[in-house]
Amino acid sequence: MPSAARSLLAGSLADRVVSAPAFPAASTGAPSQPAHSLVARDKGLLWHPYAPLDGPAPYAVLGASGTRLQLEDADGEHFEVVDAMSSWWSAVHGYRNPALDAALTGQAAKFSHVMFGGLTHQPAVELAERLVAMTPEHLDHVFFADSGSVSVEVALKLAVQYQAAAGYPGRSAFLALRGGYHGDTFAAMSVCDPVDGMHAQFPNLVAEQRFLPRPPQARLVDGELRADPTDVAAWVQVLEETVVAHGGELAAIVMEPVLQGAGGMHIYAPECLAAARRVATEHGLLLILDEIATGFGRTGELFASEWAGVVPDIMCVGKAMTGGYLTLAAMLCSSEVAAVVTASPLRALLHGPTFMANPLACAVAVASLDLLESTPWRPQVAALEHGLSKALATAATLPQVRDVRVLGGVGVIALHNPVDVPALTRAAVQRGVWVRPFRDLVYTMPPYISTADDVAAIGAGLCAAIEQVHG
Repeated sequence: MPSAARSLLAGSLADRVVSAPAFPAASTGAPSQPAHSLVARDKGLLWHPYAPLDGPAPYAVLGASGTRLQLEDADGEHFEVVDAMSSWWSAVHGYRNPALDAALTGQAAKFSHVMFGGLTHQPAVELAERLVAMTPEHLDHVFFADSGSVSVEVALKLAVQYQAAAGYPGRSAFLALRGGYHGDTFAAMSVCDPVDGMHAQFPNLVAEQRFLPRPPQARLVDGELRADPTDVAAWVQVLEETVVAHGGELAAIVMEPVLQGAGGMHIYAPECLAAARRVATEHGLLLILDEIATGFGRTGELFASEWAGVVPDIMCVGKAMTGGYLTLAAMLCSSEVAAVVTASPLRALLHGPTFMANPLACAVAVASLDLLESTPWRPQVAALEHGLSKALATAATLPQVRDVRVLGGVGVIALHNPVDVPALTRAAVQRGVWVRPFRDLVYTMPPYISTADDVAAIGAGLCAAIEQVHG
């Protein structure tokens, strides 16, 4: 860039940020705090998820093993904590797992990455075969993506391409759920909740979609998810009326099956999912299920769609697929969908990331699925469900708490008011638990390998932290 242009740009930027807060300078190798403090070096240098540069100091991770993290805070104090979050729901086998470590190093000794355009490799083929074998029947084709959000982008693209190839080019919008969350990229963001999502922050960039009310809440009773039949019937009526009114513009219905994650940890009636499958079929729409958070056993079924006994046309998976080691997601679709697109003039699915089917990630994912199938994941998740129900029972008696709900390896404490996240996180860390609340929710998704003592410690730590901070 010419020097004059650089000067002009610098002046323009200076004018734009004159009223912004001053952030601490990024580290130049001589931090103002002791050199061992990663937190001091991080401050003002790194953006963290949904946090300002001058936000609360993060905790530095010095080590991890099994279900435990070794943390250091801004004052240099050390803590060992149970990871109640599975590193945002992915590290289901825990940290430093020997089988996953071996898969990673073994593949690295061969090759770490090759482009997927015109090339293939054993980890990708093997992983795709495994996914087709373990997912619901008829999901026969796989597209690997860099992340969960990207897999949703690909799913939406595929649905639009399918409808155009099937003779319905006007079907390019989507019907999604209030309370849903599908990622932070633009197309994925458009099918997230239109109020609690980020639509308003990006006007004219986020596509306008159609939304259904949040499905009625369900409770786990004697191993079944039950909801008020009257509420379910009313919701299904709205679904049917909406599709009749707007079906000509819709390509697909997009849902997180049974458990809405980051949109509110909401457990809903499987009958609503079954109705969506029926209505989509009747009106020529595709059903896209986002199993990124719910897949691979987290809800007590291998895939949450099994609670309703439905098979989607397109499914997205990720998170636990690699056991939390590397970022990787996949989109699977039916042979019918694939055949229609393949017979179209375009023939190809129009997406192709540089790191698509990265061999390291695929090799670790194969090992992760090996662990899932060779270990008793179902009893493990059932034990988590039992332990969390017991451990979080105390929370239901607290005046600050409006609801406690558990499903599989998911435990949720909903407060009457928004959580003081820094204070509650600190209080939990001091009690040996790592947790990351949001909105009015204090929730946990522990690793599957968590012991009864781990789960009891999580429950006791969260209840005590809530009492301390919100008492």
